[in-house]
Amino acid sequence: MIQRIQSLWLFLAALAAAGLLYFNLYTYHTLENAVDTVRQFKANDQYGLFVLAILLIILPFVSIFLFKNRKRQKGLAVLGIVVAIGFIALMIMQITNLRNATPPPSSGSYGFGAIMPILSIVFMFLALSGIRKDDKLVRSLDRLR
Repeated sequence: MIQRIQSLWLFLAALAAAGLLYFNLYTYHTLENAVDTVRQFKANDQYGLFVLAILLIILPFVSIFLFKNRKRQKGLAVLGIVVAIGFIALMIMQITNLRNATPPPSSGSYGFGAIMPILSIVFMFLALSGIRKDDKLVRSLDRLR
């Protein structure tokens, strides 16, 4: 049921999470054989980040179709937020390990993909707000009966 606003927010959260698989998380320069090379750090390259990214795509998308069970929909949205926070923590840990490698990178910067889990969290919070409003509306209608 796409006309409900929380379904739209959950769909946008899934799209933002899908961006994790396409955009770079971190771009850095290394010296290899006295040649400066540019490397990208993506979620596809790390097994843990890839699994969390797939979960982050699936949870909001499945939650869209649970519109009749608002309690379960709310639980999946909260679980998606926890997975997104775990993704951010693991990403920062992997990038810190990359910076502390034996030939350290000369410079590096976060890419557009690093913003995607934050966008996904924001969209899931907005979806939770919509679910709460919907729940409140249903409870008020039950009182009127």
